[in-house]
Amino acid sequence: MRSIERLLEVMQTLRDPQDGCPWDLQQNFSTIAPYTIEEAYEVADAIAREDLDGLRDELGDLLFQIVFHARMAEEAQAFDFNDVASGISDKMIRRHPHVFGSDEQRQDGQQDGSWEQIKAAERSTDADDSVLAGVALALPALKRAQKLGKRAATVGFDWPERQGVREKIHEELEELEEAVGERDQCQMEEEFGDLLFAVVNLARHLDIDPEKALSGANHKFEKRFREMERVVVDGGKSLKRLSLAVLNQEWRAAKKRLS
Repeated sequence: MRSIERLLEVMQTLRDPQDGCPWDLQQNFSTIAPYTIEEAYEVADAIAREDLDGLRDELGDLLFQIVFHARMAEEAQAFDFNDVASGISDKMIRRHPHVFGSDEQRQDGQQDGSWEQIKAAERSTDADDSVLAGVALALPALKRAQKLGKRAATVGFDWPERQGVREKIHEELEELEEAVGERDQCQMEEEFGDLLFAVVNLARHLDIDPEKALSGANHKFEKRFREMERVVVDGGKSLKRLSLAVLNQEWRAAKKRLS
């Protein structure tokens, strides 16, 4: 028996109304969705840690999530796993004419912008014909902001130069300061969101992935903080008992040691 067929049978048994698992039987698309997102993050985490054994396990967990959703859809007589696999195969073939297309298309090779053109043609058949259609609501906010800005730019709604984005960031920062001065919590949150959105657009103009950049900053901060913490604790001291001036001194020393 092929591994995928075995996995599908395992899923079918777990969802069997008579002999299945009570927890699995209680689940639906909405309750499983958070687990699906979590498993995708754990895949990315294993990659970041260069843990290939962990990556194998995490990819299995993610695959199980796909099988779970497909099984529930099959029970609802909507589609099954084969439809999912067939659909993505068709999509990849359709989006790679320079690989799977005619002799002429293969000879021409990959054309700049062809991927987005093909995707746009696919979206044109949907009921929602907005330029922003298909940008998933469940994406991390930074990633979604990046995609929204990129889509809007395809119809010319964008700053022609990077300086325009920088000016927008300063404008949003001033508006945030005004909201802070007025102590309006709702307005502060809104203006802070506008500021982040503008910063994400600057990242797009710089061809930087903001999600990746922030992840890198998180990793760098954690690494430096742990180093500072280690040295302080090894010296028989407590971070909580040190002044901010001393903490900053230890922080600079940790940065220097790790540079």
